[in-house]
Amino acid sequence: MLVDRLGFSAAIDYKRDDFLDQLRERTPRYVDVFFDNVGGDILNQALTRLARGARVVISGAISQYDNADAVVGPSNYLTLLYRSASMTGVAVPAFADRYPEARAQMSHWLADGQLTSIEDTVHGDIETFPATLRRLFTGRNTGKLVLELEHQACAHPAVFPAHLHQVCRGRLPHLFR
Repeated sequence: MLVDRLGFSAAIDYKRDDFLDQLRERTPRYVDVFFDNVGGDILNQALTRLARGARVVISGAISQYDNADAVVGPSNYLTLLYRSASMTGVAVPAFADRYPEARAQMSHWLADGQLTSIEDTVHGDIETFPATLRRLFTGRNTGKLVLELEHQACAHPAVFPAHLHQVCRGRLPHLFR
């Protein structure tokens, strides 16, 4: 899907045991930019493929969020030194003042077909939420995961509080803007 539908030149399945072999095969001249939202062993293995002056962007660490043991950090960090590379974190809320600009630009790209949005929608009620959330940690979703609540759940104040009815109906109230 990433190559055929979205136009990427290559894709790697980070859940497979041969991640590093896949990475080596697809990056014979090493990696200039690595955008990571997995962390753990994947980040460690990716650090071994950095080109001189490479940049590593950390936007998350999904492999660590549900880790009951100690969080696994990058043990191959000396590669940053040897390759004169850098690593920086990017937290989306830090750019909240630019959300309107981003929304406008991304809407334009979506309309022009330069950006594709893929959603994995689960239809259900509030009881469906825990199982739906677990899909994020198991890789069972493709694209943005959305739980579309059935209308009955939205209308019932015991199930869904009144101040969140707009969210349930697909509109974001002021507290989410």
